Amino acid sequence: MDAGQLRAMQAPIKDRYKSDPQAAVITLKANGTLDDAHIACKVETGRALAVAGLHPATGGSGLELCSGDMLLEALVACAGVTLKAVATALDIPLKSGRVSAEGDLDFRGTLGVAKDAPVGFAQIRLRFDLDTDVGQDRLDQLLKLTERYCVVYQTIKRGPPVEVKLARA
Repeated sequence: MDAGQLRAMQAPIKDRYKSDPQAAVITLKANGTLDDAHIACKVETGRALAVAGLHPATGGSGLELCSGDMLLEALVACAGVTLKAVATALDIPLKSGRVSAEGDLDFRGTLGVAKDAPVGFAQIRLRFDLDTDVGQDRLDQLLKLTERYCVVYQTIKRGPPVEVKLARA
């Protein structure tokens, strides 16, 4: 896909959202079922069933997915797609590219071992390694716009309010 094809594909969508801003507000959903026999949650991904469980650092077997890994994977996926779309829109040719994310966790926090240890990532690092011939100014623009338009990155960075409820089934 080139920049013209991308613009042509998105133009009617953008026009609709400009004329009807409420049409752009969509609620994404995720659902899971608690496993009856294990400390795990079966998450419906839309493509397959992902089973999330405890990380080995908290007593898990390592056979299930770790939700922390899944968060980083979602960041990599969103950032990669966003970067590719922005590169396409700006007509920045990419020969190849890799996206990686890593985050630091102190598992004492989630296990309640140390009250001063944070629960959650203390730091996340997102990295793009690109093979391209464009100048640094274009790469700087690509990174800036990727950060601006990546949903998962912006959600993590801004830390929106999260509402939690518990109800009897």
